[in-house]
Amino acid sequence: MGNQSALHSLDEIAVTKYHWKTVITAGMGFFTDAYDLFIIGTVTAILTPIWHLNTVQLSLLNSTALLAAVLGAIIFGRLMDKLGRKKMYGIEVLLLVVGAVLSAFSMNFTQLLIFRFIVGLGVGGDYPTSSVITAEYANRKDRGRLVTLVFAMQGIGLVIGPAIAAALLSTGLSHAIIWRLMLGIGAIPAASVIYLRRKIAESPRYSFHVQGDQAQTAQTIKLVTGESVDALSNAVTTKRHSIWQRTYLKRLIGTAGSWFLIDIVFYGNGVSSQLLMKNLLPHSSLIQTTLVSTLIFLIAALPGYYVAAAFMDRIGRKKIQWIGFSIMALMYGLISLAPSITKVPMLFLLVYAIGFFFVEFGPNTTTFLYPAELYPTDIRGIGHGLSASGGKLGAFVAAFLFPPLLKSIGLSHLMGILSIIAILGVGLTMLLPEPKQRALEELNEQLGEPSAMNSSHMQKSIS
Repeated sequence: MGNQSALHSLDEIAVTKYHWKTVITAGMGFFTDAYDLFIIGTVTAILTPIWHLNTVQLSLLNSTALLAAVLGAIIFGRLMDKLGRKKMYGIEVLLLVVGAVLSAFSMNFTQLLIFRFIVGLGVGGDYPTSSVITAEYANRKDRGRLVTLVFAMQGIGLVIGPAIAAALLSTGLSHAIIWRLMLGIGAIPAASVIYLRRKIAESPRYSFHVQGDQAQTAQTIKLVTGESVDALSNAVTTKRHSIWQRTYLKRLIGTAGSWFLIDIVFYGNGVSSQLLMKNLLPHSSLIQTTLVSTLIFLIAALPGYYVAAAFMDRIGRKKIQWIGFSIMALMYGLISLAPSITKVPMLFLLVYAIGFFFVEFGPNTTTFLYPAELYPTDIRGIGHGLSASGGKLGAFVAAFLFPPLLKSIGLSHLMGILSIIAILGVGLTMLLPEPKQRALEELNEQLGEPSAMNSSHMQKSIS
């Protein structure tokens, strides 16, 4: 079986148990990522009167993990290209576990800030590792669905997080204990997949294109597809790729830029959800605003992830992304141009919920998928890492600026800013190609040929 036919079998095989194992192993990380990033909004609401936090301290606690995620995504993206997917996979969730446990035992603001930074490094690292590994194992026709389902675990985490917060708040326990439990619980799902991640086989595309390990490639393809690879051609090319090449730089502007914009919207709303709900329902208690936020997400946003997964390989990434940005712009613009909507809670929540649905059935899912497809194997990690870091930079900006902006300019003006951001997202989407149902090698002109990063290792594999 030659190079192209070997990779062809990986692309054309139906979804197998190994694919689902990969999705679950990767998805549990995203469940944890979402829980850890968004539970902090409730934690800081509890801590503000206990630790007498000022506005700057509140913003820093809400946003530090996001800033650390910028670094984590770049570091892990680069290392997984240099050292391999397998060597890096599992280290990011170990950081999540350590950071969550230490955060729960923080004694003061400074300690919590440092430990949240550790959490953020793990979160950032999880983006390129999980997305790239899932994409490189996936078949051609279902790649969009499988990668999106990994990301959809974020939605489960965003529902479970507030639900746990509400349950703990209703127990009557001291708030001084509750916030520690909220942070510590985040270690549990991450710890459950450390072993599975460390045991996953090296991506067949990485072992073939980058390592030149043809024996490992054949073994992994058989593991995934059940088909034996009799022989792999010993053709070698020394062609290397750079993320700064014109083609990939243009794609990077599109993937990182659109991710930056959507995360301003998504994390600004998510991390500041308590402030938004308190602004809308000023006489409600903390547990009431938590439940309202959870209900909105459960009804409007969570289904969006799974509708996106169902249609990602039919409609395509590009159309889903620009339609999502467009509806978001319309909904947020409506709130801004008709500020009286904010005086009618049910009407505001309806318009807000529609916008939230198209965040998920739109750019929040596509921006995670796109970078796993649009770069060659040897720069796929850094391509995704830089794109994800762009997103987390947008998330940091939003989490840091939303609380003071909400207080200073009000809800309707803030929604106007989000509408403009969404319009810019439509424009950036136009820079991107449509990858649906196309092989990764075809998208990136690799055509199944291995590179010569390790030609001596390749010769050993052949002999």
